[in-house]
Amino acid sequence: MPARSAVPDRLIALRRPAQLSVVEGRFVPEGVPLDAVDEAWERLRLRVPRAHDGPLLHVLGTSRNGHGGVSIHCIQSSYRFHAVGREGLDTGIRPLGVKAICFGPGGGVLVARRGAGTLNYAGQWEFAPAGTLEPGVAPAEMILRELREETGWGALAAPAVRALLFDPVARSWELVFAIDASPPAVPVETWECEELRVVDPRELPADLSPPARQMLPILEAELRARGC
Repeated sequence: MPARSAVPDRLIALRRPAQLSVVEGRFVPEGVPLDAVDEAWERLRLRVPRAHDGPLLHVLGTSRNGHGGVSIHCIQSSYRFHAVGREGLDTGIRPLGVKAICFGPGGGVLVARRGAGTLNYAGQWEFAPAGTLEPGVAPAEMILRELREETGWGALAAPAVRALLFDPVARSWELVFAIDASPPAVPVETWECEELRVVDPRELPADLSPPARQMLPILEAELRARGC
């Protein structure tokens, strides 16, 4: 198994679903000219044509609520405010996303090499699936949607939440699930993933993305729980 990242990170182990508290309204960053945001967004679209704007949940803060849970305080905002950080314009948006460690038949885990047209970690390997949580969609529902769309795999049971982590590179909060799933009869092609593999969890690809490395303790705990 690859060595863990030396980059400091924040990871909160969970024993029950996170509680989302969504504030009414829409968050627009202050202190950043909207013209500068528009210009940075257009530059980004030239580099990443598939990037598209849309609603997301901006995390205002998190707090433990006892018994292995956490409350996540959010407000709706727009994806472009976060994406322009890749152009050097940090607007302070910290989106909430979902990720999963997906176990297939025989105990292998599903990994994907990020496509060249993706915004973050292009060409690197990560656990699949993953995505940004949309307002009004439950996190467990969102990760199942991403599982179908990104991989074509089908869940064998409800996803189980395992942790909340902060990705300091993408500047996003991520709810991490464990899912038992089965592969499709016909492989699914998606621009987000150049390649999908089922690998031995002890023999992961060396070129893991930073958030995938942050998820290694979650994988190790899951393997112990499964007696692997």
